[in-house]
Amino acid sequence: MKSWLKKLRPLGAIFWTFCKISPVTFGGGYAMIPVMEREVVSKRRWIKPDEMSGVLSIAGSAPGGVGVNAAAFIGYRLAGVPGAAVAVGGMTLPAFLIVFLLSLVFREIYDLPKVAAAFQGIQAAIAALIIISAYNMGKSSVVDRTTLATAAFTVVLLLVFHVHPMLVIVIGLVIGHLLVRIKRKLGYRAFEPKDEEPPTAGNGYKYADYFIADGI
Repeated sequence: MKSWLKKLRPLGAIFWTFCKISPVTFGGGYAMIPVMEREVVSKRRWIKPDEMSGVLSIAGSAPGGVGVNAAAFIGYRLAGVPGAAVAVGGMTLPAFLIVFLLSLVFREIYDLPKVAAAFQGIQAAIAALIIISAYNMGKSSVVDRTTLATAAFTVVLLLVFHVHPMLVIVIGLVIGHLLVRIKRKLGYRAFEPKDEEPPTAGNGYKYADYFIADGI
C-alpha cells in the first residue's frame, strides 16, 4: 500500500501543478508560458531554464496546442507515460470546465458593457504575457550575433513575406545546424547551454507576486 502511495504522490503533484497553470490559458497556450516557467523551473526546479526553452521550441513546432504539448513533454520527463497523461489531464480539465460553464451563460452576458470591458482587459494582459514569454525565451536562445541574425531573419520571413510558421521552423533548424558546423570547422566555439541553477527567491518564485490557486 505504501509503495503505491509513493508512486502516486509524484503523479498527484504533476496533476495539481498543471491544474493551477491551466486557468491562465486565455488567448492560447503562449499566454501560460511565463506561469509554466515560474512553476516548473523557478519553484519546483523540475527542469532547467535552457531545457525549458527546448521544450517550448518542440511543443510549438509539434501539432496541437503549445501548452498541452509542453505539459506532455514535462510530465513524460518526470514520470514517463503516466506523468505525461496526468500532466495533460491537469492542463485540459480546468480549461474544459471553465469553457463549459461560460458557454452556459455566454449569450446572456456577452453584450453587457462590463463583460466587454473585462474581455478587453484580458486581451491586453495576454499580450503582455506573450511578450514576457518571448523575452524569456530570447535570453536563453539569442546568445551571439549569429543567433540574433537568425532571429531577425525569421521575423522578416513571418512579417514581411508571410512565410508559413512551420516552414520558418524548418529554416531555423537548417540554419542552426549549418552555423554550428561552420563554427566548429573554423575553430570557433559553438554555443553550449550553461549549467546554471534556476532562479529562486523566497517562496520559490522569481517575482514577488500572487500565483493562481496558491491560496487554495
